[in-house]
Amino acid sequence: MAKTILVCGYGPGISSAVAKKFGAEGFSVALVARSKETLAAGAAALEGAGIKARAFPADLTNPEAVKKLVADVRRDLGPITVIHWNAYAATGGDLMTATAADLRVPFDVSVTGLVMAVQSALPDLKEQKESAVLVTGGAFAFYDPNVDAMAVQWASMGVAIGKAAQHKAVALLAEKLKGQVYVGEVVVAGTVKGTRFDSGKATLEAADIANQFWQLYRERSRPTVTFG
Repeated sequence: MAKTILVCGYGPGISSAVAKKFGAEGFSVALVARSKETLAAGAAALEGAGIKARAFPADLTNPEAVKKLVADVRRDLGPITVIHWNAYAATGGDLMTATAADLRVPFDVSVTGLVMAVQSALPDLKEQKESAVLVTGGAFAFYDPNVDAMAVQWASMGVAIGKAAQHKAVALLAEKLKGQVYVGEVVVAGTVKGTRFDSGKATLEAADIANQFWQLYRERSRPTVTFG
């Protein structure tokens, strides 16, 4: 049976590497982000490598847009086997100046959109063999004074809050869907080469993280692993 991976929050780095890895393993790939240009280039590159890929521009903070996205992917590529949630938002960087709207966005991207995607794709996920929800986590989620100091210094407080909430959401989804759909995350503890956060000192390779996702997917046992 054909398999489809829905890659949400597509861009250079982890999501691109995951799309290539799963595509090389026989998955059709649905790429999702706001930028039509980024998606078109990504889909073209995958198609050039012999991987079936389609672009689906969408606002992942909008629950109705997420529901429509799942329906569109199912229509164009067939039932969804894997959701890879890689989306994040960088608003609300300073809690002393952030607006209420700024603070809602990281939560909506990291948690609300993820949950809506899982709900919408759940019939497919339950029917597909070896289905999964795979989430890109971040070490900003951890309760640690050094991590907190870094989030403040980097004006990434909104991201930290969103990732902390997402970390708990992954654990809850894993428990709720145990025995039905595998749910797991790779918590990235470091900077990935070639991403917007790379100032030239990044140490992590996106391809290595993609391989970690593939390993988690095949093992289907651990709900979370820290990489870096």
